[in-house]
Amino acid sequence: MKLVSALAIAAAMSFAQNTPAAAQDGIPGPEQDSYIWLEEARSDKALDWVRAENERTMDLLAGDPRYDAVKAEALAIYDSEDRIPYVTIRPDGLYNFWQDKQNPRGLVRRTTLESYRTDDPQWETVLDVDALAEAEGREWVYKGSTCLPPEQRLCMIALSDGGEDATVLREFDMATKSFVADGFVLDEKSQGGIEWIDADTLLVGRDFGEGTLTESQYPRTARIWKRGTPIEQAEEIWRGEEADVWSGASLLRDHTGEVHGTYAFRAVSFHETEYYWQHDGEWLRLELPLKASPYGLIDGQLLFSTDVDWEVGDQTFLADALVSVDLEAFKADPNGAAKTLVWAPQDKQTKQSAANTAESLYVSLLDNVRGRVLKFDHVDGEWVSSEVQLPDNSTLDVVAASDGSDEIMYSVTDFLTPSRLYYSDGSGAPEVLKTSPSYFDAQGMEVEQYEATSADGTKIPYFLVKPKGMVMDGTNPTLLTGYGGFQVPRLPSYLGSIGKIWLERGGAYILGNMRGGGEFGPGWHQSAIRENKQRTWDDFLAIAEDAIARGITSPEHLGIQGGSQGGLLVGTAFTQRPDLFNAAIVQIPLFDMLRYHLIGRGASWTGEYGDPRIDEQRAWIEPYSPYQKLLEGKDYPAPFFWASTADDRTHPAHARKGAARVKELGQDYFYFEDMTGGHSGGVDNEQRAKIQALQMIYLLQRLAD
Repeated sequence: MKLVSALAIAAAMSFAQNTPAAAQDGIPGPEQDSYIWLEEARSDKALDWVRAENERTMDLLAGDPRYDAVKAEALAIYDSEDRIPYVTIRPDGLYNFWQDKQNPRGLVRRTTLESYRTDDPQWETVLDVDALAEAEGREWVYKGSTCLPPEQRLCMIALSDGGEDATVLREFDMATKSFVADGFVLDEKSQGGIEWIDADTLLVGRDFGEGTLTESQYPRTARIWKRGTPIEQAEEIWRGEEADVWSGASLLRDHTGEVHGTYAFRAVSFHETEYYWQHDGEWLRLELPLKASPYGLIDGQLLFSTDVDWEVGDQTFLADALVSVDLEAFKADPNGAAKTLVWAPQDKQTKQSAANTAESLYVSLLDNVRGRVLKFDHVDGEWVSSEVQLPDNSTLDVVAASDGSDEIMYSVTDFLTPSRLYYSDGSGAPEVLKTSPSYFDAQGMEVEQYEATSADGTKIPYFLVKPKGMVMDGTNPTLLTGYGGFQVPRLPSYLGSIGKIWLERGGAYILGNMRGGGEFGPGWHQSAIRENKQRTWDDFLAIAEDAIARGITSPEHLGIQGGSQGGLLVGTAFTQRPDLFNAAIVQIPLFDMLRYHLIGRGASWTGEYGDPRIDEQRAWIEPYSPYQKLLEGKDYPAPFFWASTADDRTHPAHARKGAARVKELGQDYFYFEDMTGGHSGGVDNEQRAKIQALQMIYLLQRLAD
């Protein structure tokens, strides 16, 4: 079974559509907000505004004499032929998706393990996305594949037009390296996806027309689609409620490909999900906490993860624990089967991700924001765990695992050490298989960890990367970044282009670990959501104040940067405390929090922030919504907003409206919108380098010059 959780399901969704809904009582409408027209992603008026702003920003930033060199440095790193080609392990070889100067949209390619071990692997091209885009006249962006186990020859390829999260799906034969004639095709772009039941049957969750999407515009139904029949005739087997965030069904499958049953889910909020098991022809709701979910199937044991304490009879499983039940006992009595503790976190520990091989479960953990990986096996009726021998004081993750063998790969990284890829076939300690080249000179740099005290007295850790011997006199150009939401951690990782462009030019870098993130487990997240979301913003401001108090930097030399939820973080920071910063990069943000539920699928995030349609909850949000806090009489730090026209997750309206409002106030600002690309920015390395160069020049101008 592929590992799944409510958080993973939520993270797989996209979060915005391209047109606004009508205003509602208590929510700003056109009478109060003169920039609602910018919520029309592709209207002529909005795009004319974007083009004018792009031209202005390019003149101001790309006209800097350092721009070409900075962009070239970033592009050389992104296009490096020596970077690690991360792979997935399949029965017919190791698969990699590769983008470079010659292949900007990318190649799906494969090689053998023997060849991969060498310095110059021999790759076989399976799908050339550039050639496909040219042949079809489309802006295709490859979004992955879902393949039929165990052979994984037949796959549904996901393609996005211009980088949107919404995709089309087409059946592809990995052996013939071609799309299947008269194969399965879902040509209408949509969120959602498929699972293979067998070679001629798919389980599909998509937009099937009226009544098949939730209020948040995600799939609401699941259907079984037989080969050779129109999708309109696919049998509906599950339907959630319109008020759900997302609803659908999935298969319980083991490593051999055998299907053991079907379960369904209703994401009743972003962080809460009901699960149902198809039992004796009926859907039986599983007696799980709303913040618990299926997690894997190993050695005949079905695993669950819980983000809250879970009481079962006289047992209590702590939040973040792993719990198992015997599969056959579960199938006989889904709610009555005995439950066994697999793992529970100790202080400052939290599990991050997991993968299974044919025989074992591997879980990557954070232990005081340092990585560990544990291996779990079910032996003679008992769970046995052992720690995988990997480097200490690093960020560790499982990046590839084989369902059909014990092969597994791990990534090892930190701020200053080039990433390394480790491999094991299960017979011994992992070995280094690949090492990324050094992209910047880290010899004279060091990493320190500090704690700031937030407004309520909570200690908030942060990392500082700086030149050794840096004088703490407040003059150091410093970039502070973070995320602080949705139980997503921000962890030490090799700084790559930041190291080359920013650190080598004398800058310092701070990464904050605010509440709302996932650095210390579910409790760290749940303590800073909804009515307590201000705690995240307080934590970030406390880090800024602490860095200034220590002499690391000063407001004149301190800039902040964040994307998506992190863009909201930056927006709240520079509107609440503009005196602390001289630069603010607001990437693909949420920004208008009183209308975010109306800008496409923003309604799905009410579990994190609250619902501004409800008076009590609007009272939580209104005091910090950055768009409404751009006020006369305050001196803001010339924020740099950037977004993507094709971003159907957070939507460019947030960044557009923020820039337009700052302009109305007569203050300095910058705005750039990538006309293609999705939520992550550019769709190829040239675009990514351009965006990175614009940001770095902005920081150099504001903080270092």
